[in-house]
Amino acid sequence: MDEKILVTRPSMPSYDEYIEAIKPLWDSHWITNMGTYHQQLEKELKEYLDVPGLSLMVNGHMALELAIQAFDFPEGAEVITTPFTFISTTHAIIRNRLKPVFCDVKLNDGTIDETKIEDLITENTVAILPVHVYGNVCNVEKIQKIADKHGLKVIYDAAHAFGVKYKGRGIGSYGDASVFSFHATKVYNTIEGGAVSFSDYSLYKKLYNLKNFGIQGEELVTSVGANGKMNEFCAVMGLCNLKHIDEAIQARKERYAHYIELLQDTVGIKWFEKNKNTTNNYAYFPILIMPEYGRDRDELYDYLKQNNIYARKYFYPITADQACFRDKYKNDDLENARELSKSILVMPLYEKLNLKQIERIIKNVR
Repeated sequence: MDEKILVTRPSMPSYDEYIEAIKPLWDSHWITNMGTYHQQLEKELKEYLDVPGLSLMVNGHMALELAIQAFDFPEGAEVITTPFTFISTTHAIIRNRLKPVFCDVKLNDGTIDETKIEDLITENTVAILPVHVYGNVCNVEKIQKIADKHGLKVIYDAAHAFGVKYKGRGIGSYGDASVFSFHATKVYNTIEGGAVSFSDYSLYKKLYNLKNFGIQGEELVTSVGANGKMNEFCAVMGLCNLKHIDEAIQARKERYAHYIELLQDTVGIKWFEKNKNTTNNYAYFPILIMPEYGRDRDELYDYLKQNNIYARKYFYPITADQACFRDKYKNDDLENARELSKSILVMPLYEKLNLKQIERIIKNVR
């Protein structure tokens, strides 16, 4: 059987580069608790992502939970969000004792449909939590206009949007806060990791307390917090990967273009068009399986798997239809999200995927 092709593969520096970079840890023995490398990475990421402020976290989910918690929303308040996302987004809302209110998405890019947000606002609404899904940028201007009109906070899930810029600005500079994931499956990784970006610096102190047990001194704890600190081994991996991120994104762009070139004349296969105002990171290559293709998404998924090609149904089902949420939260009027969920298939894409592998994938698709 042909070699297995997985949907993603983590970016890593050379073995020698990483080993050389971590050697000082054996001298300092400072391997956690916001050491030198943690501080350095936080600074370098702030600059690279072009954001006013940034707090480094142990992982993307903890970053999202703590970002929501930092705004001190009242228990039971409502957060308008998308069901077309990874389950972490919805979990973070509920684990903060808030209520997710699901808003449908747009078929052309999978992001939240900003024209439907206002109809969902009630006296209990406190925030909007959209997702830049697949690195596709939400309509940040209209969302902010709605938020300003109704006095709401905007927290973006930017887990897929590392390095993305919109109209020349880092994507993490929009809204009240944005949350990034540096999980091994992302464009940029620290093995496990995440961050919260923000413009109001008072949020940094809140996030610091929340990720460090509320500790203010050796004998002083001023608030209840968690352990959300990144360790030094992950921070070093992040520093190494950051040196190579631009070439990694360029490699992804070339492979993304090769997919499109090979799929141009394939009946029944579509993909999202890129926003012309966006500098993209080519995090994913999702294709849409249309009726005229001749077989449905699941049939193609199974066929690829039989041929050792592991695509992903990302996201299926939508979070509103997951067993843990079903019948607990509003899940009607989500036709577009469900349609995308049943027709989308994310193809393998990573910097080391070679062009012959892509050709093999497309041969099996066509």
